[in-house]
Amino acid sequence: MAVTENLEPGKVFHFFEEICSIPHGSGNVEKISDYLAGFARERGLCCIQDAWKNVIIVKEATAGYEGEPPIILQGHMDMVAVKKPEADIDMAKEGLRLAVEGDDLYARDTSLGGDDGIAVAYALAILDADDIAHPRLEVILTVDEEVGMDGARELDVSMLKGKRMLNLDSEEEGIILAGCAGGARVDWTVPVTWEEKEGTAYEIGIRGLSGGHSGAEIHKERGNANCLMGRLLYGLSGTVKFGLSKLQGGLADNAIPREASAVILLEKVTGGEDGPAEELFLEKIRETEAEWKQELQTKDPQVCIWVKRLDDGSRDCITDEEKEKLLCLLCAAPNGVQAMSADMPGLVETSLNMGIVSLEKERAAIQFSVRSSLESAKKALIRKLGGMACMAGASQAVRGDYPGWAYRKDSPFRDTAVEIYRRMYGKEPEIQAIHAGLECGLLMDKMPGLECISIGPDMKDIHTTEEKLSISSTGRVWDYVLEILRQKCG
Repeated sequence: MAVTENLEPGKVFHFFEEICSIPHGSGNVEKISDYLAGFARERGLCCIQDAWKNVIIVKEATAGYEGEPPIILQGHMDMVAVKKPEADIDMAKEGLRLAVEGDDLYARDTSLGGDDGIAVAYALAILDADDIAHPRLEVILTVDEEVGMDGARELDVSMLKGKRMLNLDSEEEGIILAGCAGGARVDWTVPVTWEEKEGTAYEIGIRGLSGGHSGAEIHKERGNANCLMGRLLYGLSGTVKFGLSKLQGGLADNAIPREASAVILLEKVTGGEDGPAEELFLEKIRETEAEWKQELQTKDPQVCIWVKRLDDGSRDCITDEEKEKLLCLLCAAPNGVQAMSADMPGLVETSLNMGIVSLEKERAAIQFSVRSSLESAKKALIRKLGGMACMAGASQAVRGDYPGWAYRKDSPFRDTAVEIYRRMYGKEPEIQAIHAGLECGLLMDKMPGLECISIGPDMKDIHTTEEKLSISSTGRVWDYVLEILRQKCG
């Protein structure tokens, strides 16, 4: 029996569960793309699957809607695939393990991919139905949105006729999005060389942080495990002498990292297993944890540092000079909110997130997600990062640069959506711009005159293993989407 069998709307949750049975993390989209193309072929719908694996599906208007202007439904098929460290699941090969608790649908020990599997499920349920009134539908399902909007950037839209687009990549019911930030990924590469050192190896880890989406939740100022690890190690370097053998933190550049770990080699102490260096090291760990619990008592009260003694002997470590440069970079690099909007109170204008840190064979890699609703501010922040990298002897590369979606003062499509919401629910929806990135800006650049709005059901903690999708909200937004499709312009 399917986990979602008794949930409503039935077709939406049926297709959502099918999607969840197919691995579809960013960069691993071939199977989900083929599934979507096969879905269209089985129903005799026009379908284009491009070389990037983007899928466009067209369904002609139902009776009585032939003269209405087309509507584009848009979402992305990839998800941020993260799991708990102890989870026995290979997300590159296995489907998600869905579960229901009260009004929440979630995946056991992993992210759920409601962002943006719910958009795909909505679209498939509409395309599959023969009793839903609608104009010509042009469904755009892109790939690799979560790693730089690569699919939307490469998409050929020349065959599309629609000038109204309903993006289904939002996470809060009752809010109509009408603008978003632009962004880019910034990669630092720090050259390293290795040397053998003698001492006692310890593994150090940071855990207990909430994490979250680096656009939607950056303003909550939650702890960033990579930044905290940089602070911890830099502080240790002024207390004890150690070599750095391993360093790893974060799973995606656009997710606030919840965990980070390092292996250090504490200088060998003559005359015993324990000694002053170990005592100083452990005392520094205890002091730092106490400071963080005070500092993050409201934002991330579960933060903790764990230490595991490994062994005595020799290990390869990066040179002391390179270690100091790397730790200085981790400490000095900006992170979090950089500026708030002066035009929209409460909206983050510019931010960045140090999402991934890793120590590899010939380099240390640090990856940021940069966002801003001002193109000039985004460029200035990227230049600032470039200057810091240059001073430390590191190199910088920028990828996945995408434009923001500017708020449009006059939008008949948005006005229609507001009127429908008011009529259905007896209250006004909120019109907002967000700091997270959506594909609307890229697609509007490709299709001059395109009007966009973005909506979606309630979701919590997206991009984390605590991600949840509200079942009841999914139903209400489904009804709202169908009413938008039924609305005639004349």
